[in-house]
Amino acid sequence: MSLSDPISDFLTNIRNAVQVRKETIDIPASKLAATILEIFKNDGYIEDFRSLKNNVQGTLKVYLKYEKNKKPSIIGIKRVSRPGLRVYVRRDRIPRVLNGLGTAILTTSKGIMNDRDARKNKVGGEVVCYIW
Repeated sequence: MSLSDPISDFLTNIRNAVQVRKETIDIPASKLAATILEIFKNDGYIEDFRSLKNNVQGTLKVYLKYEKNKKPSIIGIKRVSRPGLRVYVRRDRIPRVLNGLGTAILTTSKGIMNDRDARKNKVGGEVVCYIW
């Protein structure tokens, strides 16, 4: 089966794993997924992730983060820009997720970054997803 939107599949895997309180999940590796996971790790939504070379593509093992009472750090993830409808924003219209409590992930001309870094660097781009 060919995937038309691997990023949406990747985000759905994380969303489903958090709902059933899994500790780790394996997702197909890609540079975009690894960069998004690095942003999730820096913002405190996941514990860590590792790249495993087990076949041609490889996999990313994601260690999900929970509080001491098993409350997940990730409450919600939403895919914004998709293959059928791309969503672009200018630098002065970068969205704030939950008034700054969440994070928007953007692909810009200077690389993939969160909304705070995009505002600091004064660049706009394609809005990939929201996480809170």
